[in-house]
Amino acid sequence: MDQLSPYTAPPPVVSLEKVEKMRQGMAHLFVVGDTTLDEPQKGFVRYRGRFLADPADCFDELRAVFEAQGFTPTIREEDNGRIAIVALPHVFNPPASDWRINLALFVITIISTLATAAYFYAESAEQSTQIWRGWPFSLSIMLILGAHELGHYFAARYHKVAVTLPYFIPLPIISPIGTMGAVIRMKAPIKNKRALFDIGVAGPLAGLVFALPLLIYGLMTSEVGAMSSIGLLEGNSVLYYLAKFAIFGQFLPSETLDVHLNQVAWAAWVGLLVTALNLMPVGQLDGGHVMYSLLGSRAKKLFIPVVAVLGALTLASFLIDSTFTWGIWIVLLFFFGRAHAEPLDDVTPLDPRRRWLGIAMLVIFVLIFVPIPFKVLG
Repeated sequence: MDQLSPYTAPPPVVSLEKVEKMRQGMAHLFVVGDTTLDEPQKGFVRYRGRFLADPADCFDELRAVFEAQGFTPTIREEDNGRIAIVALPHVFNPPASDWRINLALFVITIISTLATAAYFYAESAEQSTQIWRGWPFSLSIMLILGAHELGHYFAARYHKVAVTLPYFIPLPIISPIGTMGAVIRMKAPIKNKRALFDIGVAGPLAGLVFALPLLIYGLMTSEVGAMSSIGLLEGNSVLYYLAKFAIFGQFLPSETLDVHLNQVAWAAWVGLLVTALNLMPVGQLDGGHVMYSLLGSRAKKLFIPVVAVLGALTLASFLIDSTFTWGIWIVLLFFFGRAHAEPLDDVTPLDPRRRWLGIAMLVIFVLIFVPIPFKVLG
């Protein structure tokens, strides 16, 4: 997922009349102790005081009061424990997206995954050009990725957050997957941590609804045979390792045997890998949204430890087969993993049900994370 920066336009001159109207309009919701103009930036207004009701219950009404004057409220807790409502001199009213772009990328990605699976699973040169042969992989991976992104989309719509439809990213042949996944873009800030959490977890949970059954079916219909001496060997997560043991009655790969994944099993393995990548607890990733919802600004401290672990895994993969498995991902995290999506209301905490689900998502991440995703054979 992607989130807009909360405010980038030039600040206007603050109108004292509007400042007073906002103060009066929220008087039954928030008792103002002091008002400061041009704080924390020029054109902003800061009201400090205390709420008369739960911020989660009154934020929509508060927002309507501020938007009527051309502002958007944010709620923050200051270092001294005081509550501040900071009015941003901007109302988020993003334009509609062009759905035709989403549809075109969706169709191209279907063709890309069909062609890629047909090429890599072809038994002859003639079969490699018959892209329809890649339909089991294409259907499976598009179901997993589509469910993941639509989970985000419908959760965002439920919380009335402006969001785009999924943008699928085709990458035929040069990738054994045929796609770089899909993304949606948040066109406005999220209301509070509860909404941020719901949007963050909805994608991985929806993707897992398809990935787990497809993995079981794919493994049950795949064959165990002699281990290949060339190509790529997919890595094991805890869940994948145990699933193979439950289905085949032995831990694979062994010294001589391994499961030869069919198209469905390969798509499911890829889907679980993508889900694990998104659940990393940093930045704009789904796991970053979950951790920020749980820990607030303290979640930013996880960036260095996560990068350090990935660096150690990169070194390990280099020593094993001279590949830099996590190197590109570390570079991407330096660009996209340091900034979290901060909600407008940063004070309202998660309820107990969401906290337990957040802990469960961390457990799922541990179970499906693949320390060494690929090993080059031969």
